[in-house]
Amino acid sequence: MKLILRSAKIIDSTSPFHNSIVDLLINDGIIDTIASSITNNENIEELKLDNLHVSEGWFDSSVSLGEPGFEDRETIANGLVVAAKSGFTAIALQPNSYPVIDNQAQVNFVSNKANGYATQLYPIGSLTKEAAGLDMAELYDMKNAGAIAFGDYNKSIENANLLKIALQYVQDFDSLVIAFPQDEKIKGQGVANEGIVSTSLGLKGIPNLAEELQIARNLFLLEYTGGKLHIPTISTAKSVALIREAKAKGLAVSCSVSVHHLVLTDEKLEGFDTRFKVAPPLRTEVDRQALLAGVLDHTIDLITSDHNPIDIEHKKMEFDMAKNGTVGLESAFGALMTVLPLETIVEKFTARKTLFQIERASINIGEKANMTLFTPEGDGVFTKAAILSKSKNSAFLGQKTTGKVYGIINQGKTTLA
Repeated sequence: MKLILRSAKIIDSTSPFHNSIVDLLINDGIIDTIASSITNNENIEELKLDNLHVSEGWFDSSVSLGEPGFEDRETIANGLVVAAKSGFTAIALQPNSYPVIDNQAQVNFVSNKANGYATQLYPIGSLTKEAAGLDMAELYDMKNAGAIAFGDYNKSIENANLLKIALQYVQDFDSLVIAFPQDEKIKGQGVANEGIVSTSLGLKGIPNLAEELQIARNLFLLEYTGGKLHIPTISTAKSVALIREAKAKGLAVSCSVSVHHLVLTDEKLEGFDTRFKVAPPLRTEVDRQALLAGVLDHTIDLITSDHNPIDIEHKKMEFDMAKNGTVGLESAFGALMTVLPLETIVEKFTARKTLFQIERASINIGEKANMTLFTPEGDGVFTKAAILSKSKNSAFLGQKTTGKVYGIINQGKTTLA
C-alpha cells in the first residue's frame, strides 16, 4: 500500500518535523518520505483533508468492550472500529467481561479476536481471580500471553496485604499494578458525589475521602514495596495533591483522569439522568479545575475516555439502581478540545504509552506509520448520530465540541471516520 498525505501539519514533539506542514509518503506501513512537496509520478493514492493535522497514534488506557459475555453492549470487532474512527491506534482492554480476563486462555481469546484491525488491542488482566478481590490471579501466565498490566476494573483491593504482595510479585517480570481508588466502606450505598447537589436531590453521597483515603494507603504500600503502581481515573483535588507529593518523593506512581471528569461536574445530575452516573462520580467545579491543573503540570500522566458501554436496560432505570458508565471514545477529542490545549491532549494520549510497555512511533522517515489524523478547528455539538458504539449511554450528548477526528493509519491500514 502506498499513500500520500497532502499538506499535513505534524504535531509530535519527538519529531524533527514538529509543527511543520509537509507531505508524507507511506509505503507498506512505513513512512518513506517527508517533504514540503512530494511529486506523484506513480499515480499513488492521495489523501487531502481540510486543515489536516497528524500526530503519533493515540492510546486509550481504559476501554471496556463487553465481549466475551456482554456482546449486547459491545463486541471487540465493532469496538476496535469505533476506536479507530475516534483516533486511537491502541487501546487497553479492561478485564470486566464474562468470564473475567483472569487467566492465559482469556487473554489469548481477546487477543485473537483483535487480529487484523487497524487499532491494536492490549489486554489488562484481572489482578484477582474473577475480580473478587480474594485471591491473586495467574499474573505471570497472563503476562506471557500478552497482558500489559493487572487490575480489577472499578473495584478497589480492600485487602492491603494482597495489594502489597502483588506489587512485590510483579517486579520479577517488570509489570504494572492498577489499583482503583475507592474505600468501599466509606462509599457505602453512595451513588453521587457527596455535596450540595446530592443533598438537594436526595441522593446518597460518596465523599471525596473514599477515594483519597485509598490513594493514601496505596501510596504507603508502594513506598514499602517498590514496583510500579498506576492509579486510574482520579477525580478529586486532594487526589491530585497526594500523587504530586508521591512523585516528588520519587515513587513510581502514575495516574489517569477520564475525559468526563475534566469536562463535566455533578451539576449535570439535576435531572437524575443516568448517563451521568459514572465511577468515580462526577465531582465539583473545584475538583475539575484541580484535575485540569494536574494535567497541565504533568502530575496526571494520561487522559482516558474510560469507555464503558452499558445496555439500555441497565441505564434506563432509577438513578440508584442504574449501572455506572459512559461511552467515551467517539467524544473524547472533541470534548477535550473545549478545555485543554491541543498539544497537551496529544501528549496525554501518546507520551506515556511506554508505561504500559507499548512501543512508540515518532512521525519521522523510516518509522512505522502509526498515526492519528485530525483537525483542531470547527465547533459543533455531540449528537446521537456521532455515537458509533452499540450502546448509546453517552454523557456527552448535547455537549459542545471543537475539532474533528479524521481517522488513523496503523498496521498498514487506513481507517477514516
